[in-house]
Amino acid sequence: MTMTSRFVAAASSSSSSCPLARLISRRGLAGAADGHGPAKVPLWKDPLSPSKWKEEHFVLASLSMWGALFYGGFKFFGGKKEDKIEAASGQT
Repeated sequence: MTMTSRFVAAASSSSSSCPLARLISRRGLAGAADGHGPAKVPLWKDPLSPSKWKEEHFVLASLSMWGALFYGGFKFFGGKKEDKIEAASGQT
């Protein structure tokens, strides 16, 4: 028995024992080289085109924007009202 026939026999017997093994994709890294669409760039290379940003840079920019909006809203609508009341009551 040659080495190739042993390998084929071992592969066929292992895949036939488990039916789920046939459903697993065997592509590996075959599709990593072909690009799908335009290349993604970092946020700082094209700051005015969010559609071209890398996904992780878009997430960081979005979270920063929402954080700034919430912090600004908190400061504008409800920050430090108690200090003004204490200062006014302390003068009387």
